[in-house]
Amino acid sequence: MKVLSSLSSCLRLIAWVALCVGVLHPRTAQAETLADALVSAYNHSGLLEQNQALLRAADESVAVAGAALKPVLSWSGNVTQQFGNTRSGAAPSSVNIDNLSVSINLIGQLLLYDFGASQARIDASKETVLATRGTLLNIEQQILLRAVSAYMGVIETNEIVAVQNNNLRLLMQELRAARDRFEVGEVTRTDVALAESQLAQARSSLAAAEGNQLQAIEEFRNAVGRSPGRLSPPPRLPNVGDDLAGAKGLAVRRHPLLRAAQHQVAAADLLIKAAEADVRPVITLDGQVGLSETFNSTANSRVGSVGVQLGQTIYQGGALSSNIRSAMAQRDAQRANLHTVRHDIEQGVGNAYATLRSARAQLEASERQIRAARIAFQGIREEATLGARTTLDVLDAEQALLNAETTRVSARALLYVASYTVLASTGQLTAVDLRLPVQIYDPAAYYNLVKDGPTKRSKQGEQLDRVLRALQKD
Repeated sequence: MKVLSSLSSCLRLIAWVALCVGVLHPRTAQAETLADALVSAYNHSGLLEQNQALLRAADESVAVAGAALKPVLSWSGNVTQQFGNTRSGAAPSSVNIDNLSVSINLIGQLLLYDFGASQARIDASKETVLATRGTLLNIEQQILLRAVSAYMGVIETNEIVAVQNNNLRLLMQELRAARDRFEVGEVTRTDVALAESQLAQARSSLAAAEGNQLQAIEEFRNAVGRSPGRLSPPPRLPNVGDDLAGAKGLAVRRHPLLRAAQHQVAAADLLIKAAEADVRPVITLDGQVGLSETFNSTANSRVGSVGVQLGQTIYQGGALSSNIRSAMAQRDAQRANLHTVRHDIEQGVGNAYATLRSARAQLEASERQIRAARIAFQGIREEATLGARTTLDVLDAEQALLNAETTRVSARALLYVASYTVLASTGQLTAVDLRLPVQIYDPAAYYNLVKDGPTKRSKQGEQLDRVLRALQKD
């Protein structure tokens, strides 16, 4: 007894020293959290960068459309060499011509009035920019949701592999017990064969689980941008509530895809106005300054002109009327798309809540099933040692416990993914909503720099060049 007491004291002392060392010298490798994975996915995604570039291209369309209301300046130059001779009437003499003339013209034009066609196109371009912003925000949600799914996929497959390994160890113990009982004549060869068959099936299931684990790692690497390290357990579930009708109303108000569809309808309406205005007259202010100089001669000119021009296209092969009808058809298509998007979003919210409630029920049921299956397995195994149960009964009880544990692991992962899917379906799964510590892309910053079409030599143009160089560097 003294030896055991002394040994117990030594073990407690070793444990205390180990605890102190762990506190004083914590491990440098910390477990990765779900927030870490989301940040990496946001910074890594090429899809996000692609759509940010597409948004910048849409921003430039506003400047292009706005250029129609600004002065247009152009110049032209001409160099002409005249040579030969001329003879007039019956005169016996001729005049040799050898003149070199140079002329240059500066031409300016300003649109004064076009019945709102240009302004309608500018406003339509602005609506397209807003629609593209909504599309970009939805892409961001998809990227973050994929990262959540990849994170939970790795955790799920890791836990299932652990459960399968534990099951394999138990079955190996059962096989050894069945062989020992067979040696003493308590069971038949059939019982041993059943244990061997169950063990082989467990090894096959473990191999399948390890394959799924490798696939989950590859998905994590693709979605997050690096291989998963030691992952922390997922955080507390986001509070999504149970108000399905309220969630659908929220999704209709703020989902980025629905707002994008609304802006697309507004843009289509404006393009109809522009097409209708194209059949009306256009008033422009035209100006020109020219300089002409002829060498080897005293002839030269310096002239200028300013005038107001009124013009209208009367007939263009039916193209003007066709443009109006085409714009109307595009408007109808965008309205139908808005109708479809709205119902798809509402269905997405309903599907997300259905999956969430199903996962909750599965998780609760699996918890109760595990408790009952574990008690049953332990009891049946004890009864089998007394000869009251067969080996098949023990194996069936073990399989029931394994199924319950696997269901719990999958249900927990499904519950987390479903919760974040609810956030995405209502438009709340963004870096801003999640308060991720990332550099948020400001869609208005680039737009404000380019909307007026700055020239390269202007102060705003130089600032824009710096922004473009930084984007290319990234």
